[in-house]
Amino acid sequence: MFIEERHKQILDLIESEGKVLVKNLSIQFGVSESMIRKDLQVLEKNNLLQRTYGGAINIKRTIVNGESFSKRVEKDTDLKEVIAEKAYGVIKDGDTIFLDASSISYLLAKLITDYNRNITLITNMVEISSMLGTDCRVHTIFIGGDYNPIIGGNVGSHSNEQIKLYRCNKAFIGCGGIDLGDGSVSSCESEDAGTKKAIMEISKELFLLAPNERFNLDGIYNFANISDFHGIITETDPSDAIMNLLSQYDIKLI
Repeated sequence: MFIEERHKQILDLIESEGKVLVKNLSIQFGVSESMIRKDLQVLEKNNLLQRTYGGAINIKRTIVNGESFSKRVEKDTDLKEVIAEKAYGVIKDGDTIFLDASSISYLLAKLITDYNRNITLITNMVEISSMLGTDCRVHTIFIGGDYNPIIGGNVGSHSNEQIKLYRCNKAFIGCGGIDLGDGSVSSCESEDAGTKKAIMEISKELFLLAPNERFNLDGIYNFANISDFHGIITETDPSDAIMNLLSQYDIKLI
Protein backbone atom coordinates (compact mmCIF):
# COMPACT_ATOMS: atom_id res chain seq x y z
CA MET A 1 0.00 0.00 0.00
CA PHE A 2 1.30 3.46 -0.88
CA ILE A 3 1.81 5.95 1.95
CA GLU A 4 -0.80 8.28 0.42
CA GLU A 5 -3.37 5.47 0.46
CA ARG A 6 -2.62 4.73 4.11
CA HIS A 7 -2.95 8.42 4.97
CA LYS A 8 -6.33 8.58 3.25
CA GLN A 9 -7.60 5.52 5.10
CA ILE A 10 -6.40 6.95 8.42
CA LEU A 11 -8.32 10.17 7.73
CA ASP A 12 -11.40 8.20 6.72
CA LEU A 13 -11.25 6.28 10.01
CA ILE A 14 -10.94 9.49 12.02
CA GLU A 15 -13.87 10.98 10.12
CA SER A 16 -16.10 7.99 10.89
CA GLU A 17 -14.86 7.08 14.38
CA GLY A 18 -13.68 10.43 15.73
CA LYS A 19 -10.31 9.02 16.84
CA VAL A 20 -7.65 6.39 16.03
CA LEU A 21 -5.07 4.51 18.09
CA VAL A 22 -1.48 3.90 16.96
CA LYS A 23 -1.58 0.30 18.18
CA ASN A 24 -4.73 -0.53 16.19
CA LEU A 25 -3.48 1.21 13.04
CA SER A 26 -0.21 -0.69 13.23
CA ILE A 27 -2.07 -3.99 13.25
CA GLN A 28 -4.55 -2.95 10.58
CA PHE A 29 -1.93 -1.77 8.09
CA GLY A 30 0.79 -4.26 9.00
CA VAL A 31 3.45 -1.62 9.65
CA SER A 32 5.40 -0.63 12.76
CA GLU A 33 3.99 1.71 15.38
CA SER A 34 6.86 4.11 14.70
CA MET A 35 5.77 4.28 11.04
CA ILE A 36 2.19 5.08 12.12
CA ARG A 37 3.47 7.83 14.41
CA LYS A 38 5.33 9.34 11.46
CA ASP A 39 2.10 9.18 9.43
CA LEU A 40 0.20 11.01 12.14
CA GLN A 41 2.98 13.57 12.45
CA VAL A 42 2.78 14.35 8.73
CA LEU A 43 -1.02 14.59 8.80
CA GLU A 44 -0.93 16.88 11.83
CA LYS A 45 1.54 19.21 10.10
CA ASN A 46 -0.98 19.50 7.29
CA ASN A 47 -3.72 20.40 9.82
CA LEU A 48 -5.69 17.24 8.99
CA LEU A 49 -5.80 15.77 12.52
CA GLN A 50 -4.68 16.39 16.08
CA ARG A 51 -2.28 13.95 17.68
CA THR A 52 -3.00 12.68 21.18
CA TYR A 53 -1.25 10.30 23.54
CA GLY A 54 -1.38 6.95 21.76
CA GLY A 55 -3.24 8.13 18.70
CA ALA A 56 -5.06 11.06 17.08
CA ILE A 57 -8.45 12.74 16.98
CA ASN A 58 -10.49 14.65 14.44
CA ILE A 59 -9.38 18.25 14.22
CA LYS A 60 -11.95 20.91 15.00
CA ARG A 61 -12.25 23.64 12.40
CA THR A 62 -13.29 27.15 13.33
CA ILE A 63 -15.97 28.43 11.01
CA VAL A 64 -16.14 32.11 10.12
CA ASN A 65 -19.16 33.38 8.24
CA GLY A 66 -18.23 34.83 4.89
CA GLU A 67 -21.20 33.86 2.77
CA SER A 68 -24.45 35.73 2.63
CA PHE A 69 -27.62 34.17 4.00
CA SER A 70 -29.04 33.67 0.50
CA LYS A 71 -26.01 31.63 -0.56
CA ARG A 72 -26.10 29.49 2.58
CA VAL A 73 -29.75 28.61 1.99
CA GLU A 74 -28.76 27.06 -1.35
CA LYS A 75 -26.02 24.83 0.13
CA ASP A 76 -26.64 21.25 1.38
CA THR A 77 -30.35 21.73 0.76
CA ASP A 78 -31.19 18.01 0.93
CA LEU A 79 -29.89 17.44 4.44
CA LYS A 80 -31.25 20.78 5.69
CA GLU A 81 -34.70 19.84 4.40
CA VAL A 82 -34.53 16.59 6.40
CA ILE A 83 -33.76 18.59 9.56
CA ALA A 84 -36.53 21.09 8.78
CA GLU A 85 -39.05 18.26 8.32
CA LYS A 86 -38.06 16.70 11.65
CA ALA A 87 -38.42 20.08 13.37
CA TYR A 88 -41.80 20.57 11.72
CA GLY A 89 -42.93 17.31 13.33
CA VAL A 90 -42.27 18.78 16.78
CA ILE A 91 -44.67 21.70 16.20
CA LYS A 92 -48.34 21.42 17.23
CA ASP A 93 -51.32 23.58 16.34
CA GLY A 94 -51.68 26.43 18.81
CA ASP A 95 -47.94 26.60 19.53
CA THR A 96 -46.10 29.89 19.82
CA ILE A 97 -42.66 29.30 18.35
CA PHE A 98 -39.54 31.34 17.70
CA LEU A 99 -37.40 30.78 14.62
CA ASP A 100 -34.03 32.45 14.74
CA ALA A 101 -32.23 33.54 11.59
CA SER A 102 -30.67 30.46 10.00
CA SER A 103 -30.87 28.64 6.68
CA ILE A 104 -32.62 25.64 8.27
CA SER A 105 -35.13 27.91 10.00
CA TYR A 106 -35.89 29.40 6.59
CA LEU A 107 -36.77 25.95 5.22
CA LEU A 108 -38.80 25.19 8.35
CA ALA A 109 -40.72 28.45 7.89
CA LYS A 110 -41.47 27.43 4.32
CA LEU A 111 -43.06 24.18 5.56
CA ILE A 112 -45.09 26.06 8.15
CA THR A 113 -46.46 28.53 5.61
CA ASP A 114 -46.99 25.90 2.88
CA TYR A 115 -49.16 23.86 5.24
CA ASN A 116 -50.73 27.03 6.64
CA ARG A 117 -50.32 25.95 10.26
CA ASN A 118 -52.46 27.54 12.97
CA ILE A 119 -49.58 28.80 15.11
CA THR A 120 -47.97 32.04 16.25
CA LEU A 121 -44.53 32.53 14.75
CA ILE A 122 -42.05 35.01 16.20
CA THR A 123 -38.88 35.57 14.19
CA ASN A 124 -36.02 37.96 13.56
CA MET A 125 -35.58 36.52 10.04
CA VAL A 126 -36.66 39.12 7.49
CA GLU A 127 -36.75 36.72 4.54
CA ILE A 128 -39.82 34.93 5.93
CA SER A 129 -42.01 37.91 5.02
CA SER A 130 -41.99 36.89 1.33
CA MET A 131 -43.68 33.58 2.22
CA LEU A 132 -46.79 35.06 3.82
CA GLY A 133 -49.88 35.17 1.63
CA THR A 134 -53.15 37.01 2.24
CA ASP A 135 -54.89 33.80 3.35
CA CYS A 136 -52.08 32.68 5.68
CA ARG A 137 -53.28 31.46 9.11
CA VAL A 138 -49.83 31.83 10.64
CA HIS A 139 -49.84 34.78 13.03
CA THR A 140 -46.39 36.24 12.46
CA ILE A 141 -44.51 38.67 14.69
CA PHE A 142 -41.35 40.21 13.28
CA ILE A 143 -38.54 41.36 15.55
CA GLY A 144 -36.93 44.60 14.38
CA GLY A 145 -33.41 45.89 14.87
CA ASP A 146 -30.23 46.11 12.84
CA TYR A 147 -30.34 43.87 9.77
CA ASN A 148 -27.26 41.71 9.18
CA PRO A 149 -27.11 40.30 5.60
CA ILE A 150 -24.67 37.56 6.64
CA ILE A 151 -26.97 36.32 9.41
CA GLY A 152 -30.09 36.98 7.35
CA GLY A 153 -31.95 38.65 10.19
CA ASN A 154 -32.18 41.46 12.72
CA VAL A 155 -29.72 41.16 15.59
CA GLY A 156 -28.20 43.32 18.30
CA SER A 157 -29.39 45.29 21.32
CA HIS A 158 -32.58 46.69 19.73
CA SER A 159 -33.65 43.19 18.64
CA ASN A 160 -32.85 41.75 22.06
CA GLU A 161 -35.01 44.31 23.86
CA GLN A 162 -37.96 43.48 21.62
CA ILE A 163 -37.50 39.74 22.07
CA LYS A 164 -37.76 40.17 25.85
CA LEU A 165 -41.33 41.46 25.42
CA TYR A 166 -42.56 38.03 24.27
CA ARG A 167 -42.85 34.44 25.48
CA CYS A 168 -42.96 31.24 23.43
CA ASN A 169 -43.23 27.55 24.21
CA LYS A 170 -40.73 26.35 21.57
CA ALA A 171 -37.68 27.95 20.00
CA PHE A 172 -35.60 26.55 17.13
CA ILE A 173 -32.05 27.83 17.05
CA GLY A 174 -29.19 27.30 14.61
CA CYS A 175 -25.51 27.30 15.47
CA GLY A 176 -22.03 27.55 13.99
CA GLY A 177 -20.49 24.72 15.98
CA ILE A 178 -20.81 22.30 18.90
CA ASP A 179 -17.92 21.28 21.16
CA LEU A 180 -18.78 17.97 22.83
CA GLY A 181 -15.69 18.29 25.02
CA ASP A 182 -17.20 21.03 27.20
CA GLY A 183 -20.69 21.18 25.70
CA SER A 184 -20.34 24.72 24.35
CA VAL A 185 -22.54 25.83 21.45
CA SER A 186 -21.25 28.71 19.36
CA SER A 187 -22.06 31.22 16.64
CA CYS A 188 -19.86 33.00 14.14
CA GLU A 189 -21.10 36.52 14.92
CA SER A 190 -21.07 38.25 18.32
CA GLU A 191 -24.35 40.12 17.73
CA ASP A 192 -26.02 36.89 16.62
CA ALA A 193 -24.77 35.10 19.74
CA GLY A 194 -26.31 37.77 21.95
CA THR A 195 -29.64 37.59 20.13
CA LYS A 196 -29.72 33.79 20.41
CA LYS A 197 -29.24 34.14 24.18
CA ALA A 198 -32.21 36.51 24.33
CA ILE A 199 -34.37 34.03 22.39
CA MET A 200 -33.39 31.20 24.74
CA GLU A 201 -34.47 33.23 27.77
CA ILE A 202 -38.09 33.55 26.58
CA SER A 203 -38.74 29.94 25.52
CA LYS A 204 -39.97 26.98 27.56
CA GLU A 205 -38.44 24.40 25.21
CA LEU A 206 -35.29 24.80 23.12
CA PHE A 207 -34.31 22.83 20.03
CA LEU A 208 -30.93 23.06 18.37
CA LEU A 209 -30.94 22.74 14.56
CA ALA A 210 -27.56 21.23 13.72
CA PRO A 211 -26.30 19.21 10.73
CA ASN A 212 -23.80 16.48 11.67
CA GLU A 213 -20.91 18.60 10.43
CA ARG A 214 -21.50 21.06 13.29
CA PHE A 215 -20.02 18.50 15.69
CA ASN A 216 -16.68 19.02 13.92
CA LEU A 217 -16.88 22.81 13.80
CA ASP A 218 -16.42 25.66 16.26
CA GLY A 219 -17.89 29.12 16.02
CA ILE A 220 -16.11 32.06 17.61
CA TYR A 221 -18.70 33.18 20.15
CA ASN A 222 -20.22 30.78 22.68
CA PHE A 223 -23.87 31.45 23.45
CA ALA A 224 -25.11 28.28 25.17
CA ASN A 225 -24.32 24.85 26.52
CA ILE A 226 -25.68 21.70 24.94
CA SER A 227 -27.41 20.87 28.24
CA ASP A 228 -29.61 23.98 27.81
CA PHE A 229 -31.50 22.32 24.97
CA HIS A 230 -34.32 19.80 25.08
CA GLY A 231 -33.23 18.23 21.81
CA ILE A 232 -30.77 18.37 18.93
CA ILE A 233 -32.39 17.99 15.53
CA THR A 234 -29.97 16.65 12.92
CA GLU A 235 -30.26 14.84 9.60
CA THR A 236 -29.14 11.36 10.74
CA ASP A 237 -27.41 9.62 13.63
CA PRO A 238 -23.79 10.85 13.80
CA SER A 239 -20.76 8.57 14.10
CA ASP A 240 -20.36 6.18 17.04
CA ALA A 241 -17.62 8.40 18.46
CA ILE A 242 -19.92 11.43 18.51
CA MET A 243 -22.80 9.38 19.89
CA ASN A 244 -20.55 8.24 22.75
CA LEU A 245 -19.66 11.84 23.54
CA LEU A 246 -23.31 12.90 23.34
CA SER A 247 -24.29 10.22 25.86
CA GLN A 248 -22.72 12.26 28.69
CA TYR A 249 -25.35 14.96 28.17
CA ASP A 250 -29.00 14.68 29.11
CA ILE A 251 -30.33 15.60 25.69
CA LYS A 252 -32.55 13.96 23.11
CA LEU A 253 -31.29 13.41 19.57
CA ILE A 254 -34.06 13.84 17.02
